[in-house]
Amino acid sequence: MVINPFYNTINKTFDQVEHAFEGASGQRRIGTLMVAVFLLGLTGIQLNRFGLLPPQIASITPTNHLEAIELVFTLLLVFEVLSLLFSLVYSVSISVGKQVEILSLVLLRDIFKEISNLHEPIIWKEVSGLVLDISALAFGALVIFVILNYYYRQIHQEPLSPDDKETASFIIAKKLIALLMMIGFLVILVYNWWFSLFYGAKNQTFESFYTLLVFSDILIMLFSMRYGSSYRVAFRNSGFAVSTLLIRVALITPPLYSAMLGVGCALLVLGIRVAYNYYMPSSYQQKREQKRREKESDKQPIVCFTK
Repeated sequence: MVINPFYNTINKTFDQVEHAFEGASGQRRIGTLMVAVFLLGLTGIQLNRFGLLPPQIASITPTNHLEAIELVFTLLLVFEVLSLLFSLVYSVSISVGKQVEILSLVLLRDIFKEISNLHEPIIWKEVSGLVLDISALAFGALVIFVILNYYYRQIHQEPLSPDDKETASFIIAKKLIALLMMIGFLVILVYNWWFSLFYGAKNQTFESFYTLLVFSDILIMLFSMRYGSSYRVAFRNSGFAVSTLLIRVALITPPLYSAMLGVGCALLVLGIRVAYNYYMPSSYQQKREQKRREKESDKQPIVCFTK
């Protein structure tokens, strides 16, 4: 078996990065980091309330303790995005589920974001105007959680192609896309946080990332067409790209509409997956795909890239 050095490099790089974050030791480090950030956030906020921080640091440090919860939720979302990119390699359906998972966590984070704008201690006169928005966000996140439970039950792992060489080649392509997406996400993250902290700009990290996801979904769909022109697969992947676009819209809408759009996106991906499972290709489509496979098998063996 011949392994192309370029593809071997992609394999090793992706596997090392994945193990660093998804491995047991990586998960422990992430958990420790989140606890440290949360405690440091609370400490910094309290010191700022006492007026004990230098002016330059005090100017970028909040005074509401609830903002520490928003901060750690945002950090959690960063690691969830990385987990999403890892899942992209193994299953398009699972990666879309992860996208919806992240949206549900964004809805929960936005609850603390809404409340963090209030004064401490919280009084009913201030919070009364937020009850509808907070309730919509909480209920929307719960409904999404329930829908995802049924969605994941519909996923049955199946290779895009019965040809192992084609499957391995497609996985390599997705690993390359995932690595490029990680770089893109880190650039977006640093850019948005820098201008948010020091220039007061609105932080749109996840909104920008979901825009990037729309393009990656389309790119993966186009790559998949190299290994088959199945209408069933094309519709599924295109539908998932539409759901990503709707999630992007949900991130910039007011809380009530954001919750409604989030639930709608979850129902959409569930409907697409159920329809995909029960779709039966016509005899013409089956014969055409069979002929393509027979022609491919008559060709000379191609280079095989495996993990």
